[in-house]
Amino acid sequence: MNAPNRLTLSRIVLTPVFLATLLWQFPCHYFVALVLFVAASLTDYWDGKLARKHGLVTDFGKFLDPIADKLLTTAAFLGFMVLGHGVGMVWIVFLVLAREFAVASLRMVAAAKGTVIAADRWGKIKTVCQMVAIIMVLAFHGFMDLFAMVWPGFTLLNLPMVVLYNVALWLSAVLTVVSGVNYLVKNKNCFSDL
Repeated sequence: MNAPNRLTLSRIVLTPVFLATLLWQFPCHYFVALVLFVAASLTDYWDGKLARKHGLVTDFGKFLDPIADKLLTTAAFLGFMVLGHGVGMVWIVFLVLAREFAVASLRMVAAAKGTVIAADRWGKIKTVCQMVAIIMVLAFHGFMDLFAMVWPGFTLLNLPMVVLYNVALWLSAVLTVVSGVNYLVKNKNCFSDL
């Protein structure tokens, strides 16, 4: 259990705490959820950086890191869905989960053949895009809650910010599908005996 793997595990531990603060609607809960999400996201950056820099890349880390990422981002998307972010969020969650089930199945087939499929460039781009979109949503709602306390009725930035974060969310959904297709195509040899 090296330092990068402990960081990855800390991301898994932070995920339910983040989701609880997102769903439990106390004053400034979006800001608290934002801080927890950013802290958890930073562990994703540092675990990979430390593992590569100090030669601590392990099969356990390759296996656990993408799971930790998926738990964190999926928790956020499910939280947004529960908080009433519309039908679009249901479709985004569906696309994310469909991709994750497909890639997880691919990894299980590969593992049965003694191969560990690590996250590739497209998977990392997808994760970063998802995290940025989630941070945008959390920050927007956090600031809107704050403005509602000090300036009731303030709505000037609502429409442009909602459009902006929805574009980011849908871009992350498209990248989710692209990265999933890329994994399946790149590792199609795993299904050669089917």
